Amino acid sequence: MYNLSMRRILVLLVGLVAVSLFLSCGGHGNRKLNVVLITIDTLRADHLSCYNPGFARTPHIDALAEKGVLFTHAFAHVPMTLPSHTSILTGTLPLYHGIHDNYGFRASEKLTTMAEFLKARGYATAAFIGAFPLDSRFGLAQGFDLYDEKYPSKNMRTFFFPERKAKKVIDAALAWLSANQGKRFFVWVHVFDPHQPYDPPPPYDSQYKDDLYSGEIAYTDAQLGRLFEYLKEKGLEENTLVVITSDHGEGLGDHGESTHGYFAYNSTIHIPLIFYAPGIFPHRKVDTYVAHWDIFPTVAEIIGEKPPSQVQGRSLVPALRGKKMEDEEIYFESLSPFLSRGWAPLRGLIKDRFKFIDLPIKEAYDLTRDFSEEHNIYGTPKSRELERELPRVMDKYSRGKVQATGVSRGDMEKLLSLGYVSGRVRGKEKFTREDDLKTLLPIHLAHLKAIKLYSAGKLDQAIKLEEEVLKKRPDFPQAYVTLATFYKAKGDIRKALEVFREGEKRGIKEYSFYTFYGLTLTEAGRPEEAIKVLKKAISIVDFDPEAWNYLGIAYWKAGLYDQALQAYKRALSLEPNYALVYNNLGSLFLSMRIYEDAAKYFQKALDLDPSLAAAYNGLGDCYEAMGKRDKAIELWKKALEKNPWYALAAYNLAIALEKEGKLKEAREYARKYLKLLGRNISPADKARMERILRR
Repeated sequence: MYNLSMRRILVLLVGLVAVSLFLSCGGHGNRKLNVVLITIDTLRADHLSCYNPGFARTPHIDALAEKGVLFTHAFAHVPMTLPSHTSILTGTLPLYHGIHDNYGFRASEKLTTMAEFLKARGYATAAFIGAFPLDSRFGLAQGFDLYDEKYPSKNMRTFFFPERKAKKVIDAALAWLSANQGKRFFVWVHVFDPHQPYDPPPPYDSQYKDDLYSGEIAYTDAQLGRLFEYLKEKGLEENTLVVITSDHGEGLGDHGESTHGYFAYNSTIHIPLIFYAPGIFPHRKVDTYVAHWDIFPTVAEIIGEKPPSQVQGRSLVPALRGKKMEDEEIYFESLSPFLSRGWAPLRGLIKDRFKFIDLPIKEAYDLTRDFSEEHNIYGTPKSRELERELPRVMDKYSRGKVQATGVSRGDMEKLLSLGYVSGRVRGKEKFTREDDLKTLLPIHLAHLKAIKLYSAGKLDQAIKLEEEVLKKRPDFPQAYVTLATFYKAKGDIRKALEVFREGEKRGIKEYSFYTFYGLTLTEAGRPEEAIKVLKKAISIVDFDPEAWNYLGIAYWKAGLYDQALQAYKRALSLEPNYALVYNNLGSLFLSMRIYEDAAKYFQKALDLDPSLAAAYNGLGDCYEAMGKRDKAIELWKKALEKNPWYALAAYNLAIALEKEGKLKEAREYARKYLKLLGRNISPADKARMERILRR
């Protein structure tokens, strides 16, 4: 009797200790828990081995999942990077925060981000960003003491985002953690590697040679392992909450979609979600249907705080404790094809484990029996119910919405009538089966194939295919930009301008169309026309520093130096760490023969982006002008080392080395310049290079 009673008392005491530990370490009132948020771009849940062992091997993430809480059915609201991260960091839907695509939007300062929320509670805050879609210009830097976005200014592969490898992202995060020891911290780590193009470094490229996407994931896991090991070695693991998720998945051919941002099937919106807080939440798998908007309120409750009133998601702490939670209704959308092309908008609802997709050709799926969405059951009573529910859900969660900044008034009126805010393409009022994304999939795939042909150096095939795309869909703004880019790569800038003029004749009035049209006019030596076109772009989206930068270049080429300086200053007010603008300021002051100031701007550009070939070239020009030719030659060679296709550095080297009497080397660079420029070379420059070759 005595032993049984003592045993019961001991069990009770252990239970009380466990409850006490939970309450003191994160259930209520805890103010000492660090927070690490990890977002892995373009990661399908079923390609982590803790979800499915059939693809990548991810032992470091698996180790956390085996000790933490893994949600088997978590969803993104949008299969795009910027909107998804805005939902994660604000706890709201796109219907509320107003960000629907990667371009043309910036998060409003009226939103309270997770960083602002935690900073106000004494946290040191830092973000380490892997790629351009989360650049600070888009508004998510709010509340961060450090927003580290040191990816290259340009991707050497056209049509792909500038990015930096996971190793460099983790290096930067570890350096900050080491320098901020003893502080309570919130760190957001964003790694971009699984995003296309798939090019994992050795040994993952050979280990996964038949599945490079999984190779990228395995490489990313290895780099994250360094972060997890640091937390353990420094004794931080026990008082740190780690949240792992992705912004969206990847089509990989499912439903005909190779990448993402087009459809909204589970291949691109089913995402991983793992909470790891050792000693607080025991390991379990949770089957409840949850979504991105739940992360912020969950973090808030774990640290003992009430989330901001804007938050629309719910705390998942009951599920973390082991309590059964009901599935929630989950709104999702894919509006990029509508916003950039005028094709039918896609919106939908997941409820009671059924999914409804609202398009001209409507779809519905029973996710319990058909999670891969192979059998459309639209027309059943349940699908009709969800169809009726969708407008109610949209109305409910768009109330009190925050307008994303940078939206034009005319397009605002048009898009408000459809239930969301954007501002680029004027689409139809009503959409038919011809506008359905499924109907238009062959055109979308042909467009992507043309880009792939271009990347493989098959320019003529790429041009032919993209011209066919435009014949079938002459209202496709991106296709005009792409085709013009192909012609420029071929050295035919005249034909590139014809493409833009045809788009203008067809009534294309989209922001990126005007932006690249204006840039092409500048490159063609017609800066006055470029200024007019770029002003049209800025009238649509006035907060993009890239358009202001291009306008500055056009003013500079037109000899309007004061206007160029003002345009560059406007660009820097929107993006203070924009390396290309500092490079262009260097060129501006070089033109004005103010060499010391020019050199300072070029050096500032290199401090921000050491890979920027144009800045090395410009700095070399400064040293040449100041009579320091040896230093200039060294910098021009550095420019070509960073970018072997940077023709202007080859031209400068040919001229300088000829002056130095190094004719053999000068001829080498003259040949390189002629090869790189092709038909774009001016008659005077061609004659000068040929003279060097004759010598």
